[in-house]
Amino acid sequence: MQFSILDLAVVAEGSDARQAIANSVALAQAAEDWGYHRFWLAEHHNMPGIASAATSVLINHVAGQTRTIRVGAGGVMLPNHAPLAIAEQFGTLATIHGDRIDLGLGRAPGGDGAVMHALRRSMSRNEDFPNDVVELLRYLGPEQPQARVAAHPGQGTNVPVWILGSSLYGASLAAALGLPYAFASHFAPGDLDQAVQLYRERFEQTPFGERPRFMLAVNVIVADTDAQAQRLRTSQMISFARLRLGTPGLLPPPVDDISQEVPAAVLPSVQQALSVSAVGAPATVTAQLDGLIARYRPDELILVGNIYDQQARHRSFEMAAEILRGRA
Repeated sequence: MQFSILDLAVVAEGSDARQAIANSVALAQAAEDWGYHRFWLAEHHNMPGIASAATSVLINHVAGQTRTIRVGAGGVMLPNHAPLAIAEQFGTLATIHGDRIDLGLGRAPGGDGAVMHALRRSMSRNEDFPNDVVELLRYLGPEQPQARVAAHPGQGTNVPVWILGSSLYGASLAAALGLPYAFASHFAPGDLDQAVQLYRERFEQTPFGERPRFMLAVNVIVADTDAQAQRLRTSQMISFARLRLGTPGLLPPPVDDISQEVPAAVLPSVQQALSVSAVGAPATVTAQLDGLIARYRPDELILVGNIYDQQARHRSFEMAAEILRGRA
């Protein structure tokens, strides 16, 4: 079982996007030494606390400052883009960096109606998602001499494509196309059990995959004690609550009493959304991860750990790697 990191180049209070990007590079470099398999970045728009909006640009930056770890999108929100443009971007990345580039595709728009207007896209574009995925796969696949349009660079690079999702829709599409599937269980676990079962039961062998390959996203925060880890987690909880309330901002520092920062009416929904988590001292996290692995039997875990202090964040991912190396 492989293990990886999903990063959003999170901007912390008192910092800025430049520092957030530098933090992402430093984490990717360290993750490479700790044994992580992939380092993925995600597309979000109009979010002051996330610096990974220009995802392919940031992937190139991170890949250029690492050596062996796979770098990719987890993911690109395809309704925001023409398939040809994404094929050219990721074909270029693969041409520069070789077989280290991944392309995860999401159906969500990555923003609201105002963002869609600013991107000159329509909210209805997600209805074309299956056809757009197939078109993109064709651009990245073998050369087709009769094709009127080809991706240069792109064709023949065969960049690995993943379907990302938080519902049964993505599971069904990934199964039908024979593609690997990653579930956004780190913030939307409601359909997780049913989606995993559907994906495995309906998987069709295609040129893109001979067997199901499932990636489980887990919030992981490891510290010396359970209390320290739970305190570090409050930054993520406050940030998620603010997003739910329509006031997204920068990642706040941790607090001693979460009830003073998150309204009582909102806290249960935040806890439910972030319930696929392993938080605590190493022994606690080991037990929690073992439970998730036994239940879902993932081929790969991708860890999310939005911690305000960068030293604590590095230490958390390092200890998580120590735990997971014994399960690889």
